[in-house]
Amino acid sequence: MSGGVDSSVTAFFLKERGFDVEGVSLVLWESRDTSSTCCSTQAIEEASKNAERLKITHRVIDARKDFLEKVIKPFVNSYVRGLTPNPCVLCNKHIKFPILLGEADKRGALYIATGHYARVEPEKSIVNNHQSLVKTNNQCPVTNDQFPDLAPGSNHFLLKKGIEPKKDQSYVLYGLGQEELKRLVLPLGDYRKDQVRKIAKELALPAAMRNESQEICFVQDKNYSKFIESLSGMTGERGSIIHISGKVMGTHMGIQGYTVGQRKRLGISSPEPLYVVGIDALNKTVLVGPREAAKTREFLVKSLNWIVLPEALLFKEEESVSAFRATVKVRSTMKDEPATIYMETNPPSPPFAKGGAGGLLIKSARVVFDKPQWAPAPGQSAVFYDGDTVLGGGIIKRLN
Repeated sequence: MSGGVDSSVTAFFLKERGFDVEGVSLVLWESRDTSSTCCSTQAIEEASKNAERLKITHRVIDARKDFLEKVIKPFVNSYVRGLTPNPCVLCNKHIKFPILLGEADKRGALYIATGHYARVEPEKSIVNNHQSLVKTNNQCPVTNDQFPDLAPGSNHFLLKKGIEPKKDQSYVLYGLGQEELKRLVLPLGDYRKDQVRKIAKELALPAAMRNESQEICFVQDKNYSKFIESLSGMTGERGSIIHISGKVMGTHMGIQGYTVGQRKRLGISSPEPLYVVGIDALNKTVLVGPREAAKTREFLVKSLNWIVLPEALLFKEEESVSAFRATVKVRSTMKDEPATIYMETNPPSPPFAKGGAGGLLIKSARVVFDKPQWAPAPGQSAVFYDGDTVLGGGIIKRLN
């Protein structure tokens, strides 16, 4: 329970369905910023009030040390390297869900639940003649060591979008595995935000009057540069701001203050609107250009996580690269757009030869959109969809 509307109404729904519900709040960061619904002191206090109103047990877990090591430090290090990380993806994968599962195990609880707008369904919901999603079987070459959750005979669960496109949060959950999904309950995936807020008001929950949380809960006033400097000790190394034509436009005070697609606070003047189109950390250079120059059609994705195996991973003796069609998001708020994903793999060992690995080692994926998309940023996640089902995703490493 974060103290906000969504997690509080989730607890209400579960209690109404007959579950024995206990609320858990995580102290992630020492913040008194009241615009943050998951990090501030006020948020924790309101989560406790919401739990009291719902007549459920509530406890608080201090996760600040893990959050610092597994979310904050990677966040800071990424910006220093000219990347744009997504801390929500890191937090869900390394903090929230591992802690929730651990606490559930301590209490003998069967399930965990959050207020995310997404859905979890068993794989049997896939129709037999589906063109893109495949069930694992004995002919699948992907080794159990690589994908133990997708082993033949396992009970497989799917992650799907929430029904309200603007509130869908499946993007930030793509890094979860079967261990989490098989025990995860997401009641809000079948509701719209206005319905949830209305229910909170009818229940007279303190959360009903709270505003939406800011995008990154631990950065106050969206001043990333100041936050990063305070954590890293950097005072800002000067570098050049260069137009794609080669013209030097000005000087910046540190690449950590910039991200691909940024228009405001560039510190330069120009007769036309300019956007950040690239960041060269090695040379401490920020590259700018017109809006069209910030659009990208193709990029490389690594650190892949699969929830559903696409047909591209089926065994092909003579091929080391396969491709499949999907829609792709490169930020949580965008609509997923059609693309071709080219899988780059190491060739398998001799066709299931005795003693051979008998599987493909997936190195990376190259995403090629049908049409150029607005400002994919290295460090962000690219998430692959088949309809409303999440196939998987990874981290954008390089733009072309």
